[in-house]
Amino acid sequence: MSVEIKGKYEGDLRVSLAHGPSGSVLETDAPIDNQGKGSRFSPTDLVAAALSSCMVTLMGIVAKRDNINLEGLTFRAEKHMNTSPRRIGKIVIEFNMPKGLSNEQKKKLEHAAHTCPVHHSLLPEIEKDIKFIYPEA
Repeated sequence: MSVEIKGKYEGDLRVSLAHGPSGSVLETDAPIDNQGKGSRFSPTDLVAAALSSCMVTLMGIVAKRDNINLEGLTFRAEKHMNTSPRRIGKIVIEFNMPKGLSNEQKKKLEHAAHTCPVHHSLLPEIEKDIKFIYPEA
């Protein structure tokens, strides 16, 4: 399966992107530490966002299939850049999981998250620090 994404350079280090199937549009901007304004997601920010949302989506698929309530799941992602060569060096993600999950459900959801295609598409040299935080019972 393929998905077409069209893009246009808008000038001043900004790019607009259009998702072919839906028509949804987003813009990127170069980060402040690389000559940009940092007024939008940078392309490398989108990588961290893609990894996070992909992992949540895979957990959502398992939750839907197994009737697990994921309502209230939130996450926080951090992207750390290396300088030489300039590339993503580390992505930290903390998933704040909802209450009431059994140990079996936790294992299923964590396994699903780690099967995310974005996770498997990233260079092995990119450190991925993934934490699942469960509320006290």
